[in-house]
Amino acid sequence: MKTRSELLTEGPAAAEKPRATPTREQAPRGRVSPTASFHDDQIQSLVQQLFFRHESKPVRHVGFATVEASTETASLCLDVARALADEGRYDVGLIDAFPDAIPLQTQLKIPPPDPAEATWPIAPRLWLVPRQNWLPENSGQHITDQDLSRLRELTTEFDFSILWCAPVSWRMASIGQACDGLVLVLTANKTRRLVAAQIKDQLSKAEVPLLGTVLAKRRFPVPRGLYRSL
Repeated sequence: MKTRSELLTEGPAAAEKPRATPTREQAPRGRVSPTASFHDDQIQSLVQQLFFRHESKPVRHVGFATVEASTETASLCLDVARALADEGRYDVGLIDAFPDAIPLQTQLKIPPPDPAEATWPIAPRLWLVPRQNWLPENSGQHITDQDLSRLRELTTEFDFSILWCAPVSWRMASIGQACDGLVLVLTANKTRRLVAAQIKDQLSKAEVPLLGTVLAKRRFPVPRGLYRSL
């Protein structure tokens, strides 16, 4: 495993919920939430480790997949994509690669433009790519080689792309082959080490690079009242 990062997605105060606009709400002047600050620092650390510290093969296009089906990752993918776009030097695509889920734009409460476009900007140098750009409607459980080829083509339209993926399965592994590798999102106090190890082996057999892991829903051992007073 090339990198390992622990990312706070839920602390003593819950992490920021998806909202109608892709711009993070600013804290009142002079006051910065310690939870939000820690979250932002962890996102920046994750981006640096994942995209800019590989000594061998460059990493440009990454999927985020969970072990637990109940673990939410849409907002995590948006935060990572936004952090890359905020560098100001790269065009970034946030791609819906989750075949059976509610559409990513619905999950994030980002309304499409009117008239709707195949891909639309949601922040400077950041574009949202809906699922229908690579997967035909009513395709059901069937993903063809042509679909995967189109998905690969979509990633190459951007300097970096973040793929919002389904929980790991053999079918999902084929989607993982359309990018440079996967980040596995583990759930604190829920994902078993043995299960994570088995999934790592499955990805290896499917020739899908595992780029690292992220720990979601980690909680600090600090009383809520004390944390609010920091």
